[in-house]
Amino acid sequence: MQAVAPVSAGPVTFGTGHPLAFILGPCVIESEAHAIDVGLFVVELGQRLGAPVVFKASFDKANRTSLSSYRGPGLVEGLKVLAKVKARTGLPILTDVHEVNQVAPAAEIADILQIPAFLSRQTDLLVAAARTGRVINVKKGQFLAPRDMRHVVAKLVDSGNSKVLVTERGVSFGYNNLVVDPRAFPMLRELGYPVIFDVTHSLQLPGAGDGVTAGLAQYIEPMSQAGVAAGVDGVFMEVHEEPSRAKSDAANGLRLDLLEPLMRRLAALDKIVRHA
Repeated sequence: MQAVAPVSAGPVTFGTGHPLAFILGPCVIESEAHAIDVGLFVVELGQRLGAPVVFKASFDKANRTSLSSYRGPGLVEGLKVLAKVKARTGLPILTDVHEVNQVAPAAEIADILQIPAFLSRQTDLLVAAARTGRVINVKKGQFLAPRDMRHVVAKLVDSGNSKVLVTERGVSFGYNNLVVDPRAFPMLRELGYPVIFDVTHSLQLPGAGDGVTAGLAQYIEPMSQAGVAAGVDGVFMEVHEEPSRAKSDAANGLRLDLLEPLMRRLAALDKIVRHA
C-alpha cells in the first residue's frame, strides 16, 4: 500500500503509520441537545475502543432534494452548536461549507472544512478554504474519475495548504444510483494524500424517494469493509439513534447501536491491511 503523508486534525491523524480514523455524526444539526448527545456517544465509544474519532454535522444542507426539506439551523446558530459539541467532547469538528462567505466563520470552530462533492471544482470556494490553514476534506464529485482529483488537490496545495483529505463517495451510475469502484481508493491514494471513504453517502439513491433521497443502509457493513480492505485511511459514516426519524439522509444512516461492532470489525481489518 502506497504511503501518504499524515494529516492531523487536533489529536486525530490520518495517513500512513496511523490507525483507521472515523468521522461520525448526524447528517445535519437537528438540535443542540441531539448533537451533543451523539457527540458524547461517539467520543465515549472511541475512547473505549482506542479509535480516533472526528465529529461531523452540517449547519446547512444546501443541496436537499426538495425546497421543503429541512436544511439545518444555519451558519450562526449551527456554529454555536458545533462549538458546544467541541467543548463537551474534545473531539475535532468537521463541517461543510457551500459558499465563500461561510468559510472564515466556519474555520473559527471547525478543525476540518469539508467541500461537498457537487462543489469540488468550485475554485473560489477551494481557495478560500485552503487559505484558512484548516484541514480540507474535499469530496470527489460524482461526475469525476479518481485521477481527475489531482486538479482539485492542486488548487488547494497551490493556495498554500497541503493539509488535504480526499473522500470517495461514489460516482453517478444511471438514474437515481451511485456506484463505488474499489479501484478508486488506490488511485486516489496515488495523489499522495489520505483517503476517506464516505460509506453512507455512497449508499444514497439520489432523488429516488418522493422528494427525498432514498438509500440502501443495509449495505453499510459490507461496503465499509470493502473500503478498509482496499486501504482507506478513514471511514465517514452518518449515525443516528433512529435513522428513520433523521431530518436528513434518513434512508442511509447507521443506527448508533450498530456502530460499536462495526467499528471493532473495521479496526481489526485495518490492522491486517496495514501490516500485510
